[in-house]
Amino acid sequence: MNTLAQLFVTLLAVEHLYILWLEMFMWTKPLGRKTFSAVPSDLFEKTKGLAANQGLYNGFLAAGLIWLFYIQDPVWSKNIALFFTSCIVIAGIFGAATAMRKIFFTQALPAIITLIVLLLF
Repeated sequence: MNTLAQLFVTLLAVEHLYILWLEMFMWTKPLGRKTFSAVPSDLFEKTKGLAANQGLYNGFLAAGLIWLFYIQDPVWSKNIALFFTSCIVIAGIFGAATAMRKIFFTQALPAIITLIVLLLF
């Protein structure tokens, strides 16, 4: 995997670590409420556990992307990158279709761009 692809994968992993932090630790704080402004304010406390669960899943996606940097075999490393990036694309499209359109642009689109870079380089 070339340097450009590694950069895009790294940025995608960092984004999902940020989402983990927002959903697990900032959900009921002002930053969480601002970031997820489409959620009615009375639901933040009630959905804290659900948001933390979503955050954990985003962490698993980031961990998968980080894991590929420790794999010595370049083919296997690229395959892991393709798998986890594809998972993010699918999750982003599903989230956009079922929750908020904005998810497509914040999660799916960066993953689609990363996937294209991985496939071209």
